[in-house]
Amino acid sequence: MGQLILRKADFFPHVGQAVAVADRYPQNVFAEHTHEFCELVLVWRGNGLHVLNDRPYRITRGDLFYIRAEDKHSYASVNDLVLQNIIYCPDRLTLNLDWAAHIPGFDGREHSPHWRLGSSGMNQARQLISQLEHESAHPDAQTHDMAGLLFGQLVMILKRHRYTSDNLSALSREPLLDKLITALAGSLDRAFVLDRFCEQEQCSERTLRQQFRSQTGMTINQYLRQLRICHAQYLLQHTEMMIGEIAMQCGFEDSNYFSVVFNRETGMTPGQWRQRNHCLETRFSRDVMR
Repeated sequence: MGQLILRKADFFPHVGQAVAVADRYPQNVFAEHTHEFCELVLVWRGNGLHVLNDRPYRITRGDLFYIRAEDKHSYASVNDLVLQNIIYCPDRLTLNLDWAAHIPGFDGREHSPHWRLGSSGMNQARQLISQLEHESAHPDAQTHDMAGLLFGQLVMILKRHRYTSDNLSALSREPLLDKLITALAGSLDRAFVLDRFCEQEQCSERTLRQQFRSQTGMTINQYLRQLRICHAQYLLQHTEMMIGEIAMQCGFEDSNYFSVVFNRETGMTPGQWRQRNHCLETRFSRDVMR
């Protein structure tokens, strides 16, 4: 079966339209696909597994992705996942803006597709997306120009407020939930002590746990465990590290316990998962060479 490709004609209702907003309230399980267009993905709440170019990401509130047309991605294990896709055709953008300076990967160079937004950046982005969605739905003579201006403003706002998923220093003025999610992402290879975090931030542990679950649909421990398993999957597929080394890199001091948790979350042992993915890669390479 060939790769699923999302076509411009199915997502851009007007001829020559450069930008549109695709709401996902909620985002359901979606098979692996590529596009005839590019997209920005902003996650508002809930959680899910986003697999981008064979790399798994456990996503939740504040995750931001820059997806190129040729990138392949899918969604699985979703739980009340709410996101928006801002889709665009680079060849149709007429605003004289250095797009490559604001959109990672716009010019085809290597880039980091995954970032995070704090609450202030999310609030500003949400307002712009709402205006952009209105412009896209009610076309008139100025619609394309207005949409282009709003899209340019959006990508600059995202650039101003985005930060890497483990950069806790970028969040000095952000709410506690943003700090907690980022602290968890920066704790993949070591223990995370919640009461120590709450003591440092002078906050209620109980309130923070409740807020986290309300916004993400997971407990704090579930989220951290999923982050570690996703990181382990990446290391199993893309490195030759021993399973014991991978366990340590992912915060598990006991490799046997790591194997138990991995098996519970994926239905396979780490060794089985690595073998399966190596077999799939070999089969894909043979198919391409035929």
